[in-house]
Amino acid sequence: MTVAPIALTCGEPAGVGLELAEKAWRALRDELAFFLIADPDHLPGTVPATFIQDPSEARAIMPNALPVLPHPFSGKAVPGEPDPDNAEGVIEAIARGADLAMSGAASALCTAPINKKALKVGADFPWPGHTEYLAYLGDVENVVMMLASDELRVVPTTIHIPLSDVPAALTPDLLRQTISITAEGLRAQFGIPNPRIAVAGLNPHAGEGGTMGQEDATILAPIIEGFRAEGVDVTGPLPADTMFHAAARARYDVAICAYHDQALIPMKTLAFDRGVNVTLGLPFIRTSPDHGTAFDIAGKGIAAPTSTIEALRLAHRMASRA
Repeated sequence: MTVAPIALTCGEPAGVGLELAEKAWRALRDELAFFLIADPDHLPGTVPATFIQDPSEARAIMPNALPVLPHPFSGKAVPGEPDPDNAEGVIEAIARGADLAMSGAASALCTAPINKKALKVGADFPWPGHTEYLAYLGDVENVVMMLASDELRVVPTTIHIPLSDVPAALTPDLLRQTISITAEGLRAQFGIPNPRIAVAGLNPHAGEGGTMGQEDATILAPIIEGFRAEGVDVTGPLPADTMFHAAARARYDVAICAYHDQALIPMKTLAFDRGVNVTLGLPFIRTSPDHGTAFDIAGKGIAAPTSTIEALRLAHRMASRA
């Protein structure tokens, strides 16, 4: 199936995103089509680039040069030194990529890492991060962050909050929304008609009958039973310490976890440089590499492109199923 090219945003120009885009082109030039939204003056220039006016031009150019949709920025790109003058450009490039994905001109959106502090300083960026901004652009209220690899898919129900705040944030409504969006995303974008969903308990041993906390029995279990009554294959709450060995992983398609580290520790242990961030619940496909801007190594040519390559590959597979 032939799909439209993927839009890849440049992310923070002082980070590793641009050099990873060029490395990804080297790896994928004969496999799939994508185009980079970036300021031509910011490109590292390690590969040939051709500027395009429309995403439809990218496929023919891809085998011979990196297709670039020019998007001028106000500042310079100095590796490791974010320029506040570039903040507006970073935000606009994301919005442009989302518009192209929603219009169908791009089959999906893949986003290189941003630096939230740089966006806040330079443009008073009001969103906590990429995901929330994309939800705003897509005019949806609730989205889910999933980390995916060949070995494992995980969803943290609560994300970037202190561990002490997790029990109060883990409400029945939030868990219900997370399970619903995850199940629909696996059906629609991953081609799994009857997804098997495992829910990790909040407390050690999933509460062990209430001796190690009541949340698993009073909050998680009733929601899980409700989904099971509707015919959704949901199991849990399960003890998190026995959910991630190979035999356990074979019994589910995704693990929904109570908090950030409960999900990301097994993911990064099993697939440290191959994990892909997927946002479920948007009106378009969005993936991103599972790492940050890496200012400390930006411009040195040593950043590993594996996660960016896998993010583009996954976006292509998801778009091919749509």
